[in-house]
Amino acid sequence: MTGLVFDEIFLKHGSYDHPESPMRLQVIRDHLRKTDLWDRLLHLPVRPATMEELQKVHAPKYIKSIETISNEGGGQADTDTVLSAKSYEAAIMAAGGCIEAGEAVMAGSVRNAFCAVRPPGHHALANSTMGFCVFNNVAILAKHLQYHLDIINILIIDWDIHHGNGTQEAFYDDPTVFFFSMHGFPMFPGTGAKGESGTGLGREHNVNIPVYPGTDRETYLRVFKHSLEIIGERFIPGFILISAGFDTYKDDPVGGLGLEIDDFAQLTDWVVQFADEHCDGRIVSVLEGGYHIEALPLSVEAHLRVLSGQTQSL
Repeated sequence: MTGLVFDEIFLKHGSYDHPESPMRLQVIRDHLRKTDLWDRLLHLPVRPATMEELQKVHAPKYIKSIETISNEGGGQADTDTVLSAKSYEAAIMAAGGCIEAGEAVMAGSVRNAFCAVRPPGHHALANSTMGFCVFNNVAILAKHLQYHLDIINILIIDWDIHHGNGTQEAFYDDPTVFFFSMHGFPMFPGTGAKGESGTGLGREHNVNIPVYPGTDRETYLRVFKHSLEIIGERFIPGFILISAGFDTYKDDPVGGLGLEIDDFAQLTDWVVQFADEHCDGRIVSVLEGGYHIEALPLSVEAHLRVLSGQTQSL
């Protein structure tokens, strides 16, 4: 069974006048309820991440600043990131919900899980918000898996159109976490060039595949599959995390890289096969971008159907 992390608190972060609005999760929730998937998923509990868990990735002063802004009614955390009065609560529940998903997979109560959470996280740095992101949910979960669940090697796959600079920063010198990002380039945040391959012991454990404007979807898919095969020859993970951005969809208003809805099923299928081969199918996928209100819920459904085995292998 596949687990689902969702809670109404995630709808209370931010503003409806912002691209990363509560509407994104509302349409996912409403669409899934209309499908057979909603009742076939195991709905996992959420809980707030502890200060200790957050501090594995973020500085205490920064964490406190997010709480303070929220307690004061919200405000502009940076040029792109807006906080509301409930943003701190939503952010710590998002991080905690992802941890719960990892715990459930390790306990065997679910085979894998999808976390429909917000605010997103892969741009969040140790000391600052960035690009709509507050706490780096995937990085926090990775640290939890290593510190508390005896998972040593972790593969993080980021297929959001925007490079996951915050996740890269968190593990740039760490040989136990392999970060693979395939993203539009040059685009925000301006990082993710091929030469950014890690440093120190982490060298060659950071693979960036910049995708340039005009790249056709067949090439994108072929390069993704080939890159995953090469990674499998160099690194054997005990767990796979996906920063699942759906803004590579062809008509996404914030991204758009030519992918069709069915392509997210194909990407997922390859990762599921990889996980089955290397780490007993252990996957937690975490929502990042995706701003086309009609296509986003359909893309998430395609992703979930493959995770849950409700569709044939592609």
